[in-house]
Amino acid sequence: MPKELFKKYLPDPEKLKGHKNLQFLGERLHTPNLWHLTRRSVAMAFAVGLFFAWVPVPGQMALAALGAFYLRGNLPIAVALVWLTNPITMPPLFYFAYHVGAYVLNLPPPTTEFEFTIESVFSGMGEVLHPFLLGCFLIGCISAVIGYLASHWFWRAHVKNKWRRRQEAREPQNEVNYKTHYDD
Repeated sequence: MPKELFKKYLPDPEKLKGHKNLQFLGERLHTPNLWHLTRRSVAMAFAVGLFFAWVPVPGQMALAALGAFYLRGNLPIAVALVWLTNPITMPPLFYFAYHVGAYVLNLPPPTTEFEFTIESVFSGMGEVLHPFLLGCFLIGCISAVIGYLASHWFWRAHVKNKWRRRQEAREPQNEVNYKTHYDD
């Protein structure tokens, strides 16, 4: 992963470390993995952020920050990934989560037509909540694993590609130097 791209948009760690509302976290706030862009910290941030993106509660960003804090993932990336589920994307994603949970529980689709009234929303909440929460949990776990593994793979592929380019850039120079040195 290109560090320059991430560094461009991440907040300054020194400002965050000195913030008065974060002082209760103590010395652990100064752990390098919370701020540095390493393969492990970024992969853990992807796992934490993608998992908490599927948790349907207010305060997802705070939960992701705590998860990154305790699992030593990159804090800003974990918090930013929570915005996968934002007010625009929530309805289709959570609708999908409900269907995943209903499929796993082998529940039939609802046969009654839905009316959008407060009474119908609260009366239907009981039969929808269990498959919805199960679907969110399953998709969150799967997203976390895929995000962790994919970010590891992309990071390694990026590093390998960079090394390959360096080697290719060096080889013609070495051949030219070798030939000119011994041709004299």
